[in-house]
This record gives sequence, C-alpha cells and structure tokens, in this order.
Amino acid sequence: MATALSLNPPLFPFLPSSASPKSPRIALQTTASTTTRSNSQSGSGNSGPILRRQLLKGLTLSPLTLIIKQPPSSLAREVEVGSYLPPSPIDPSFVLFQATSKDTPALRAGNVQPYQFILPPSWKQTRVANILSGNYCQPKCAEPWVEVKFEDEKQGKVQVVASPLIRLTNKPNASIEDIGSPEKVIASLGPFVTGNSYDPDELLASSIEKHGVQTYYKYKLETPYALTGTHNLAKATAKGSTVVLFVASANDKQWQASQKTLEAILDSFQV
Repeated sequence: MATALSLNPPLFPFLPSSASPKSPRIALQTTASTTTRSNSQSGSGNSGPILRRQLLKGLTLSPLTLIIKQPPSSLAREVEVGSYLPPSPIDPSFVLFQATSKDTPALRAGNVQPYQFILPPSWKQTRVANILSGNYCQPKCAEPWVEVKFEDEKQGKVQVVASPLIRLTNKPNASIEDIGSPEKVIASLGPFVTGNSYDPDELLASSIEKHGVQTYYKYKLETPYALTGTHNLAKATAKGSTVVLFVASANDKQWQASQKTLEAILDSFQV
C-alpha cells in the first residue's frame, strides 16, 4: 500500500501550490474507460473476467499514481518576496507586506483586522500547517493560531500569531491596556513567542508605544531554550475580538548579522 508522507513544519507557509493534482474521480474514470475500450477491442469470450481483473488493477494503481503526481507541501511559494511585493514607501530597501482577506482564514472571517510590516526582498513566505492556521475553527477559535510566516536562512524568521481576546480578558473590545501591564500580557503570550515555554527571567526589556489610537507592547527576550530561536522580539496589540502578536526570531549567528534588520521589521508592524 502506498503511503503519502506528510511534512510537519516547526511549531508556529500558507500559500497553496499553483499545481492542482488530478481528481481521483477523473483518474478512476480515465482508467476505467481505457480498460473498457481495450477490452472491447479484444472481442474474446473471456472479456468478462479480463475486464474485472483490469478494473481491479486500475483501482489498485490509481491511488499510487495520484500520490506520485501530487506536489509536495514543501513547494509552497518558494520565491523571494521582492519578486511580488511592492517596495516600502518608507524604506525602498524593504518590501511591504499588507495582509488582506485573501491571505488567511481569520482575515476572511473578519476575526483579525488587516495588518502590515516590511521585509527584506530576499525573504520567503513559508507554509502554515492547517492545524495551526485556525482554518479548522474559524470563525470562533478558542486557542491562538498562526496567521503568516516568513523567513530567511541567514537572517531569521517572523510570524503573526492571533489569540481570541476572551482568552485574556472577559471585557469586549478591550484595548491592550485593558488586559493588563506588558508583563502580564507576555506571561500569557510568552509560549507563543518561544514555541514551548516562557520564563519571566527571559524578558530583557519591554516598552509601550502608540500609533494613532492603537497601543502596542514591545518586548525583547533572550530565550536559550526556545524552539523559535535564542533571540526573540515581539510586539502585541488588541483590536476587535483579537490580540495580535508579531514575533521576530533568530539564532545566535542570525542575530549577530541581522539584529537591526529584525528590529526594523518589528517596528514596522501595525494593525
């Protein structure tokens, strides 16, 4: 029996491949019709048993054929964002990603407000596993989910994580200040920054900033045991029924080379 291999991306890339595998129904019909034509041409009295054997053979081989033809999930838009995103109007050395309802299930459901941030042109968007994307639970998800992910092997990675507001407060349409202090918010969202656990001693600095009426909490963390990386930057805000968390992560080598780049990406994030 053929077994399809599944690729499990790390905790916390969502663009479907442009290639569409042939429908199993169409493949089966094609196999059956071809077998029928071949059998009818033989004109022998044994056509009944031969036809049954060939049909069974077609049924056995069709799933294998479909598995082989199906493109692997790792082929998720492996192109640099600079080839399709516009330059940032603030700094042309970056490109601007502006999320729309076409990008994620939560944006289509109206659970998350559109957000934006800049990226170096060499970065690539990576696939978000369906179980982490919130696709299965929209429009009412009880747990946080991953919106989008981008990365560069030499510089690091970023992701947007969304959490239902009710997970942090019972107050409808609460602001980030209504939820609590920066320390209280990161205590709840820290595991979604690190990918596993959060220790308050890992928090190096926190700050508060405003963009118009929107308030953001910013964090700098040193996380030696984190799955996402030994260095993490985060930015959180609340809008509507959702808390949105932006995370920029790097290992030691990436951090040395791209700390300023990751900080610029973090600063650009807005909902």
